[in-house]
Amino acid sequence: MIACMAHAKTYGAQIQGLETHVVTIEVDTSNGLHSFSVVGLGDKAVDESRDRVSSAIKNSGYQSPKQKNQKLIISLAPADMRKEGPAFDLGMALAYLLACGDIDFDPEGKLFLGELALDGSVRKVHGVLPMVKASVLLGFSEVFIPSENALEAGLVRGMRIYPVGSLEEIIGHLEERKGYGLMPIPKTEIGNGAPRIDIDMSVIRGQESAKRGLEIAAAGGHNIALYGPPGTGKTMLAKAFRGILPPLTENEILEATAIHSIAKTLGRDIITEPPFRAPHHTASYASLVGGGALPRPGEITLAHRGVLFLVYVSQNTINLDPFPFIYLPSQSFCFFCLMVKDLIEYRLKNVICVHNIIDHQTSNMTGVITKPFYSIKQFLKFRELTWN
Repeated sequence: MIACMAHAKTYGAQIQGLETHVVTIEVDTSNGLHSFSVVGLGDKAVDESRDRVSSAIKNSGYQSPKQKNQKLIISLAPADMRKEGPAFDLGMALAYLLACGDIDFDPEGKLFLGELALDGSVRKVHGVLPMVKASVLLGFSEVFIPSENALEAGLVRGMRIYPVGSLEEIIGHLEERKGYGLMPIPKTEIGNGAPRIDIDMSVIRGQESAKRGLEIAAAGGHNIALYGPPGTGKTMLAKAFRGILPPLTENEILEATAIHSIAKTLGRDIITEPPFRAPHHTASYASLVGGGALPRPGEITLAHRGVLFLVYVSQNTINLDPFPFIYLPSQSFCFFCLMVKDLIEYRLKNVICVHNIIDHQTSNMTGVITKPFYSIKQFLKFRELTWN
C-alpha cells in the first residue's frame, strides 16, 4: 500500500503573448468538510476543470475527489500570472492522484499538457508547439501531450515527447505497468512539395511592370504599394505575390506554426509556406496590432514571415492609426504591446502589400503601379502625389 501524501505537484505551462512560462500545479489535501477550490488567477475554463478532472478520475477507475470528505486545494503558481484554458487538466488529475497515494511516480523533469474529457480521454489543446519548444530550454526532459497535437509537437528536437490518449494510459506509463508503455512520437518531416497557392504568377497575362516590381520586393523583402483603378488586377497580383517569396526555412516554419498555434488558427497541417493575411479595410485597431483582455496576436503578427495585405478604398476612408505599429518597428522585427498589467512582445517580419484604389475620375491609369516604401513618410508622400 502506497503511503498517503498530503501534498504533491506536477508541472504545466502557460503562454503570455508569445512567451511560455512554467506553471507549478500544487495539490494539498486535508481532513475536513468537503471543499474543492482552484486558486491562481484562472479563467472560467480553469475554474470548470474541477468537474472535468473529477469525472475523468472516476471513469478511470479511481475515487473521485467529490466522493471524499476532504478539503482539496489546487494552486497554479505563480499566483499573480493569469491562467487560461483547459491545458492544466492532465497535470491537475495526476497531482491529485499522487497526493492521495493512488499512484506513485517522480514528476520532476516532466511537463503535462492536455484537456480531460469526462470519460478520461485527453483532448487537443492550443499552443502546444511553443510550449514544447520552450520546455527544452526550461530543463524538462519529457513532455506529455494529447495525441491530436502530435504533428506540431514533432517539429521539436532534443527531447522525448509522448502522445497521450487517456488518463489511464499515462498512469500506466508513469507507473511502468505492463502493456501501458507509451512510445515517443516520431519527428515530423517537413515536406518539400510544390507550394499551395491560389494564383500562380505565371498565369497572369500582361502587367509586366507590376510583376517586375513584385519580384524586386520579394527578393529584397521590401514593402510595396499597389495603385490603380478598380478591376486592374491589384488583388490578383497580391494573392500571387506569396508564391514568389523565398521558401521558409525550418526555423521560420517553427516560428510561423507556433504563432498560429497560439492564435488558434492552426488547422491540421503545419505552416510550411509564407502566410498571407488580408484583414478587411474596416478592421479594428486591436485586431491588427493584437492585445485584448486575454492577449492574442493580431493580423500583423499572424503575417509573420509572410505577406500582410492591407486594403484602403479611398483617401477619405484610410485609417492611419495602426500605421506607426505596422511600419516603425519593422527594423527590429518585433514590437511591444502595453497592456494594463503586462508588456507583451509580438513579432513582425513580413512584406507589407498596400492596395490603394484610385477612382477612374481622378486618374488616367489603365494598369497597376507598384512602389516600394520603407517608412510611413514615404508611403504618405507617394500617396499624396498619386491622388493629386
